[in-house]
Amino acid sequence: MPVVLYGCETLSLTLREERKLRVFGNKVLRRIFGSRRDEVTGEWRRLHNEEINDLYSPSIVRVIKSRRMRWVGHVAHVSEERGVYRVLVGNRRERTTGETWA
Repeated sequence: MPVVLYGCETLSLTLREERKLRVFGNKVLRRIFGSRRDEVTGEWRRLHNEEINDLYSPSIVRVIKSRRMRWVGHVAHVSEERGVYRVLVGNRRERTTGETWA
């Protein structure tokens, strides 16, 4: 999962992308936790989503959103001259050609 989460602070996720990330995260966790033996039939089966959530509570989307908020807090303390701050806040600045950007 660290590979997926690298640089996630700057991602802008749509609902469709969030769903795909949840599916991927559950697939990885199913692989990690393995199968379970059904108590009634005694057969092996895959874990259900609720069981995965009980074993590992933070979803990948929640982790991305919390990292994004931590990054925003960090950028808020950066000086106004830095490009990251200007992009986040939307401070317009005149270029030498007279164009502006937000």
